Amino acid sequence: MAREQYGVEMNQGPIGQNSRPALIGAKYAEAQGCGGAYHDALLRGYWQEGLAIEGTDDLLAFAIAVGLDPVGFRAALTDPQYEALVDADIQQAQIYGLSGVPALVFENRYLLSGAQPVATLRQVCDRVLSEQ
Repeated sequence: MAREQYGVEMNQGPIGQNSRPALIGAKYAEAQGCGGAYHDALLRGYWQEGLAIEGTDDLLAFAIAVGLDPVGFRAALTDPQYEALVDADIQQAQIYGLSGVPALVFENRYLLSGAQPVATLRQVCDRVLSEQ
């Protein structure tokens, strides 16, 4: 569907990766104002370039590529503050009943689980906007 709907070729990275370090890195990137760039680089790296995303050196390459301080990033990967933020996200996902990705929650009311066609995303966005 990625190729047909979005024109994106997929080349998934290694299966069975522990994504928790990447999630912790994302919290640091968000705090530094680079959350979107880090997220995009990480997803592109894993899903399109087939790169690993669990090792410190793997993640450091993404962090440097988006302009994050490598020393601060490395320290953040074991910082309890960022670990707690990831734990809170996991807890929120459990409350929503999520057990996989991708999952999108709109306005805390509508859940789309799994990869969805553009038409479905537009339909949900239109519904949310019409209710505001």
